Amino acid sequence: MSANSSEANCSGQIPEPLVFILTGLLSATVLIFTLLGVMCLRKYRSLVRTVRELQGRKLLLDSDPQLEAPITPLRALPAAAAAAVAAAVEQVKEEEEEELPLQTPLQKGSTVRSSSRKLWKGLQQDPGFMKSDLNLLQLIKAGKEGVFYQARMSRGTCKGHNMFTCKISKEGVRPKHVDVEVSIMRKLMHHKNILQLLDWNTTEEPYILILEYVSYGTLRTFLQTNRANLSADPELQSLLTIASYHIALAMQHLRSKMIVHCDLALRNIMVNRFPWEVKVAEFGLARDLTRLTSRRSSRWRSPRQRVPLRWYPPEYFKNNYYSFKGDVWAFGIVLWEMQMFGTLPYPDLETSEAVVYHICIGHKNTNPEGCRPEILHIMRDCWQEPYTLRPSFTDIIQMLEDVMENDADYVDVVNPHLMVKEDTEYHEAKCLRAASITVDDTNPI
Repeated sequence: MSANSSEANCSGQIPEPLVFILTGLLSATVLIFTLLGVMCLRKYRSLVRTVRELQGRKLLLDSDPQLEAPITPLRALPAAAAAAVAAAVEQVKEEEEEELPLQTPLQKGSTVRSSSRKLWKGLQQDPGFMKSDLNLLQLIKAGKEGVFYQARMSRGTCKGHNMFTCKISKEGVRPKHVDVEVSIMRKLMHHKNILQLLDWNTTEEPYILILEYVSYGTLRTFLQTNRANLSADPELQSLLTIASYHIALAMQHLRSKMIVHCDLALRNIMVNRFPWEVKVAEFGLARDLTRLTSRRSSRWRSPRQRVPLRWYPPEYFKNNYYSFKGDVWAFGIVLWEMQMFGTLPYPDLETSEAVVYHICIGHKNTNPEGCRPEILHIMRDCWQEPYTLRPSFTDIIQMLEDVMENDADYVDVVNPHLMVKEDTEYHEAKCLRAASITVDDTNPI
């Protein structure tokens, strides 16, 4: 035996146990790689099938736009009104709404919940008015999404309102886009500093929203028109502080409802009675974060998404991220606009690329001349980086209240009756704000 083993070793043969072990290992390796290959093949086929299904759905939606929303024929908008809308959209082009098409696809992890029909169920209703009943009186503003008019019904009223603000969408706006805007405005319900939705008609183009009446149009137009008188008013800074306070109240209410406005600008604030009745409007770009799949879903960007660059924060351009702190940044821009009587932010920059570069490298708007230090401090806080350092709207409201209370201690009372009325309104607004705070704003989204 020993002699045979020595002979086998000398002849270079491998012992039989070692042969069995090597054969088993080789077989196991082949089996593992085979299973991995089968799994990868199945995964690849599944991925190809999913891509084909998505492409098929896209082609189907593109070829049949009626899948987006049921369209019931109604009487068309009168020819004169339709011509007025078209003329306003073509002729009135506001430079402050400069936009840049964004081409980066939606990032992984930011998928929005399926836009199934049940999401919009209940939004479509039989409108309480016919489009031919509208009597457009005066153009308020024209933007990228549509035009705003002061209007009234040619007969009857709209839910008891003789006069109202009418938003008429631009041609090509998707019905689901309008449905989202309607659902957000309905969720916000009644608030003194938010333009209220009265009725809507999204059964055919142009889509129409009927909103509460405002006397003086946008705050930007109001400040530009009355610049001479306001500049000579010794109480100008107090008036602007009060208006800022009411805008902040509206934005805090949006925060409590988990709504991100995404288009806060002076042109989107309406004036009914300055400075006590200013109202945040235009929710075409707003997002309801309760309808998103995760807290990180505030990352979004679609190939056709267009945004007002001059009001957007640097984290949007750097990281494709917009949150409640993005609205805080925009609020700081609004404070700057008010001090400058509606001047376009970054007035020395002409191109979109220059604006984005300017914002991303950390440059800010210059300090407005004559701006009170307290407002300048709030403004700069709103532009802090990173965004987590910016104050919440609850903090901003507290800071503005301190400034207003300090003003009240030193104001000259020319009309005591008027001052008592305004003081009562201030305390009523303060109580409403306290009652509306339902969500802590310490966790940025």
